[in-house]
Amino acid sequence: MLRIALIDILLFALPFIIYGAYRIAVKGTAPGDLWKDAPVFWLLAAGCGLLLVVMATLIQFSGGEREGTYHPPVIENGKIRPGGID
Repeated sequence: MLRIALIDILLFALPFIIYGAYRIAVKGTAPGDLWKDAPVFWLLAAGCGLLLVVMATLIQFSGGEREGTYHPPVIENGKIRPGGID
């Protein structure tokens, strides 16, 4: 769960990171003045949009089979037999 949260935070922060790197590399802005004239609204919108697109894509195209019969895990002879979809 922590991995998913860290990926989400990174995706949201990616536009800010790219903008900061651009300002430092191209414009020569000092790190203290980096966010002085930043388009914060558009960076927030880009971060939210990127996060939503990636989350929707992962939800749509990841996971197991969607058809079949689900069999939950059971205990047989003291051992757990994993569940699955047939």
